[in-house]
Amino acid sequence: MPELNTEQRLAVRLAELRLQRGWSLDELSVATGISRASLSRIERSETSPTAALLNRLCAAYGLTMSRLLSEVEEESSLLVTQEQQPVWQDKASGFIRRNISPPALHFRCELVEGRLRPGARIDYDAPPIQGLEQHIWLRDGGLTITMGSQEWTLQPGDCLRFHLTGKSAFEAHLTDGARYLLVVAKP
Repeated sequence: MPELNTEQRLAVRLAELRLQRGWSLDELSVATGISRASLSRIERSETSPTAALLNRLCAAYGLTMSRLLSEVEEESSLLVTQEQQPVWQDKASGFIRRNISPPALHFRCELVEGRLRPGARIDYDAPPIQGLEQHIWLRDGGLTITMGSQEWTLQPGDCLRFHLTGKSAFEAHLTDGARYLLVVAKP
């Protein structure tokens, strides 16, 4: 049997999570607001979820996106070489995510590099885990982060730290895009 790629392993893991909870596609659709047809295509690896849809699924399962993506990657050692750092991209939104230091059993934090093409915007309906601690350090470009009624515009070198609650959005500078490092601390 041929080895599955990351997208296929993600589809299998999403189906496993739903079945472990005893949920039907209809029940998951109600919980996430994602159509039953879309969920079915995602679980069959016919389509890849966008970052926003993946976030909704993570919220339903109580997982961070990095935790979910780490579950579909190979087990890593203490040293994570660049070749071992999983990269996932949402072509629709222009978001590329590299897990520099993926989640691991005995570590509370993970380090992620995010890149957004110029003008890209990602809207999240809810955090995967309420109150999740995050620190974002902007390396290049410009990035506006909105959480509820609060909004911050970061310039290179700025660091924003917060506990994620409610709806949020990430929007890259119109011409420069954004490249940032994100530290996620597990509760």
